[in-house]
Amino acid sequence: MPTGEGGRSIEGMLPGNRHLTPTALAIALLLTTTPAPTRAAEPPTPPRHIKVYAEPGRFGGWPANHGLWRWENELLVGFSAGYHKDLGPERHNIDRERPEEHLLARSLDGGETWSIENPSLQGALIPTGKALHGVPPPGLAEKPWTECPGGIDFRHPDFAMTLRMTDVHSGPSRFYVSTNRGHSWSGPFRLPLFGQLGVSARTDYIVEGRHRCLLVLTASKENGREGRPFCARTTDGGRSWKFVSWIQESPSGYAIMPSTVSLGGAELLSAIRCRDDARSWIETYRSADRGLHWKLDSTPAPDLGEGNPASMIRLADGRVCLTYGHRAAPYGIRARLSRDGGRTWGPEIMLRNDGGGRDIGYPRTTQRPDGKIVTIYYFHDQPQGERYIAATLWSAG
Repeated sequence: MPTGEGGRSIEGMLPGNRHLTPTALAIALLLTTTPAPTRAAEPPTPPRHIKVYAEPGRFGGWPANHGLWRWENELLVGFSAGYHKDLGPERHNIDRERPEEHLLARSLDGGETWSIENPSLQGALIPTGKALHGVPPPGLAEKPWTECPGGIDFRHPDFAMTLRMTDVHSGPSRFYVSTNRGHSWSGPFRLPLFGQLGVSARTDYIVEGRHRCLLVLTASKENGREGRPFCARTTDGGRSWKFVSWIQESPSGYAIMPSTVSLGGAELLSAIRCRDDARSWIETYRSADRGLHWKLDSTPAPDLGEGNPASMIRLADGRVCLTYGHRAAPYGIRARLSRDGGRTWGPEIMLRNDGGGRDIGYPRTTQRPDGKIVTIYYFHDQPQGERYIAATLWSAG
């Protein structure tokens, strides 16, 4: 893996609309485009929760910053691992003065069981930069960044790519590639700054051909703070990357951490984590021309408490699946499904609501060959509990 009705007006879709007043029609239009604040639904079959990485005294976090890859029933997910330290309910409870590692968890049975790997022992994926919540592991140093020579085969059957930032606000990012399912990695290869003050790369890419790939990234705003999503493309296997377009050019707060799917042909859909002074939410943007132009499409998660990124995938039956952490009571992991390419969304699905506080989420999601969905995130059960990496196995019906 790396990945309304036409011609009819809203009025024609509303029963008895012939006598609607303009005000009533406006309300009806809002209800057709905004998810109703109904009680979250349960999945068709009870989800199962599995601990992927849960070590006493440790902190596991932020799979969304790393990546998730699947080859049939073999899954590989990246995450950060530090040491637990109680810093209060408003903070990430990770010890800032102890090492942070970037680890991988691998499953050979579709997420039922997991083993942990440390790629830094081979000199790859070594943590560095201001984005760390701990300190770099002692005795380890990332290899010097180089320019990618090109020729990457993005369609290699065992391909994986991970994009890593050094800071959320300023400075460059880099990427690593693997052609053996993440057992070894080439890189780090430097990404351009694309004329920006900073590029905070997380793993979001669409494979378009053997040597063609679209990256969806976040750049700093003109004030030097994080906040503008954009896309860039290579046509020569990673040797060069060209800026394509802004997805959202001037957000009032921030718009970060895109998660993007191809809907077939030239159509793309990207879910963006948004925040301003009043609230945090997820909104989607649609492109009909392979990323050249984007338009705001929907707001499938209008209120996420303190905010969380989404993971969006296209299911085997064509539906779009969106998963995200909910950082307000009841704290948990939720999902929504769309049958029309993300134009409208079904009711919120409660995957779990037993979180111990706000420090949860950052999911990555994939679908197994048997149709089961696997959502991986970080979590804690008690207010002062240790953070761990969990996987929820569930069915979309």
